[in-house]
Amino acid sequence: MTVTAPEAVDETPAPFPASPDAHLTDPRTRATLRVQSRMLAATRTFLTAHGFQELLPPLIGPVTDPGIRGSKQVDVDFYGHKYKLMTSAILYKQASLLAFDKIFYIAPNVRLEPIETAVTHRHLAEFHQIDVEIRDASREDAMLLAEQLVTHVVTDVVASMPAELDVLGRDTAALRRAAGDAFGRVGHAEATAGLIAAGHPQDPAAEIDWQGEEIVSADAERPFFVTDYPKGSRGFYDKENPEQPGVLRNFDLIAPEGYGELASGSEREHDYATLVTRMRETGENPAKYGWYLDLARRGIPASSGFGIGLERFTRYVTGRQAAWQASAYPKLPGVMSA
Repeated sequence: MTVTAPEAVDETPAPFPASPDAHLTDPRTRATLRVQSRMLAATRTFLTAHGFQELLPPLIGPVTDPGIRGSKQVDVDFYGHKYKLMTSAILYKQASLLAFDKIFYIAPNVRLEPIETAVTHRHLAEFHQIDVEIRDASREDAMLLAEQLVTHVVTDVVASMPAELDVLGRDTAALRRAAGDAFGRVGHAEATAGLIAAGHPQDPAAEIDWQGEEIVSADAERPFFVTDYPKGSRGFYDKENPEQPGVLRNFDLIAPEGYGELASGSEREHDYATLVTRMRETGENPAKYGWYLDLARRGIPASSGFGIGLERFTRYVTGRQAAWQASAYPKLPGVMSA
């Protein structure tokens, strides 16, 4: 993968509104939220037409996804027990496949991101995901579905929301190009090697950092997948490739034009003994995951799935500078707001 030598990443944040009314009465906010509503309608239409059952996700639980890139979880008192606000409902997605073969959530998540991420244009302390899970599916099945879903939503918005996109000054020709062909693919090793060769200090054993994602994204005209992250860079639920030890059967979906990551997904580990081993390898205490491991011991289905960050996806489709502009009541890390 050829990567252009990086220019300095613009860390100047979009001016945060002084009050909720300043944000909500902005014509660009109204246009953005109308587009987002259409995106959700298109998502539901597409997934239900493909046999998916929508479920309402949990907001709290005894445990939540640990793989959250350095952000903190929020504890709540649940009748004398310490529960967590959901940072991701991935464990519940796997459990839900005991009822249905194909499920999706529009899931709220809370992650207390480090304060320094307030300037990245993409991090929020409160956000939503389009969460999808498919029983007995491969990583390639999940990638194909993610590609088809993103293409459908982008195409629908371009066709149905021209007035809103005009208010926002969005280049619809760029969106048509993005949705007009198959998405590209590149391995994590190749992507990180390209970043290092271009002068970006990317750790080849870690997830691509947000600056690196913006750099590789800026060189692309269409969304593309980064696959095969190294074991240790992701959570215990990403399945290791049995034919390539140390490599995970996972992916990220990167938007073009510098917008960075839209989605993450993988084949899921579902074997009880392997899950316990992977938890210990990643520094997790298996005792915390009692209900989940009890299910795994009795048998949870093999699956693959992904989560698309709704505010990031909306930011890309609408061409906004920052993800917070795609939320009616945005929560930036460290910024007190309504």
